[in-house]
Amino acid sequence: MQAIILSAGRGSRLLPLTTDLPKCLLPVGLTSVLNMQLDTLFHHGIEKVTVVTGFNEHLVKAEIETRTKGPKVKTLYNPFYQVADNLASCWMARKEMKSDFLLINGDTLFSPALLETVLSAPAKDISVTIDQKTRYDGDDMKVTLDGARLTAIGKTLLPQQTQGESIGMLRFMGEGPQIFRNELKRLMKIEDGTKSWFLSAIDGLAKSGQQIDTINIKGSTWAELDTPEDYEICRRLFGNSEMARKRFTSV
Repeated sequence: MQAIILSAGRGSRLLPLTTDLPKCLLPVGLTSVLNMQLDTLFHHGIEKVTVVTGFNEHLVKAEIETRTKGPKVKTLYNPFYQVADNLASCWMARKEMKSDFLLINGDTLFSPALLETVLSAPAKDISVTIDQKTRYDGDDMKVTLDGARLTAIGKTLLPQQTQGESIGMLRFMGEGPQIFRNELKRLMKIEDGTKSWFLSAIDGLAKSGQQIDTINIKGSTWAELDTPEDYEICRRLFGNSEMARKRFTSV
């Protein structure tokens, strides 16, 4: 199992924190967002990671070059990060999608226990990691479910259509990588394809009848980093905490 992390964006909603610093390099506790992701992945057996870069790529590469242990990390530059959405970042990494892999948003932080749940779940072609809560807001990537099967995903789903949210971590196994690459190719050929979220590909597959499974991590610790408020939550959950100290002791 390998991992692909989508870290091309600047994080404009976090300005001025991201005036020069990509949001994947924002400090959290004893490290950065990206380093915390890489350390957690390595601790759970992920030895190869591809990071898709964009805004101030040289800073991300410099951060990676300072690492002395952990997974083997390769960077891929997305030159369209300012004019395209993260579907284009997936397209840049399509050649890395030839075997089982995790696809992770560069602004998603996750606990070791959550990652263990995802990695140990029954093998399925495509699995979307979801959480469930009592209410969802307009920024949540909401999902519609039929049991554990995903039938729709998007930010504009109505409350009566919403049974959970994607946390920004997907697992592809078996035929899943090829299925996903084929859908990326189809979307990149249509008008405005480059302006789509990569989860548009998952939504399209689900609506075409492709089996899309889910892994429910309700109760596990995770956070996304989009706003200053999110950043405070990330620092509280993953900063100078017992969780962080145990992680760095074991890596």
